[in-house]
Amino acid sequence: MRTDALPAAANNESKSGGSIMWQALRSSLVFIVLCGMIYPLVSTGAAQLLFPEEAGGSLVRDGNGQIVGSALIGQPFKDPKYFQGRVSSIDYNAAGSGSNNYAPSNPALLDRTKASISQWKTDNPDVPVEQLPIALITNSGSGLDPHITPQSAAVQIPRISKLTGLDEAELKLLVEANTEGRSLGLFGELRVNVLKLNLQLAERLGGKSAASNVKG
Repeated sequence: MRTDALPAAANNESKSGGSIMWQALRSSLVFIVLCGMIYPLVSTGAAQLLFPEEAGGSLVRDGNGQIVGSALIGQPFKDPKYFQGRVSSIDYNAAGSGSNNYAPSNPALLDRTKASISQWKTDNPDVPVEQLPIALITNSGSGLDPHITPQSAAVQIPRISKLTGLDEAELKLLVEANTEGRSLGLFGELRVNVLKLNLQLAERLGGKSAASNVKG
């Protein structure tokens, strides 16, 4: 092999390596602009244009126009004259969704369930435990479920009627008016958004915002 050919080959390899690095750098810059700037701006703009409410967080406002929460995140209503949502092991803290994922035999889960049933007996003496929907004493996977089943709302009507003086028939109509159908008519089950239901209940009680009773 001719020795004078080695420097030329090395020079060609150096140029080739520099060319590949430049191509990689240009490709990276193109994808940074495309995926990191253009795509987010277009998708965000399209969402704001086509689904402004959902893109803004599905915020819920009271009769005074004040934001009281999101239709996607549950809240703990402590006042027994309002409808109660599902159990939340994280107290509906959206900063860290999730559940403990206990096994059915876990002592902590059994103790919490017994406590929930005991509280139900105290707050709802007119409704036997046999009629208590399991959804009211179980945690959702995220701990943020804002919905309950229509049955879970219906069994609370006797308690709320007694505490508020509202007729049970009126409360049943209120639950029916806030019962949402299946998504696209096919997916999921019938459900009731607890925050929206309680806001309308608060209006029936004189316009006092249900939000004032959150964690109260």
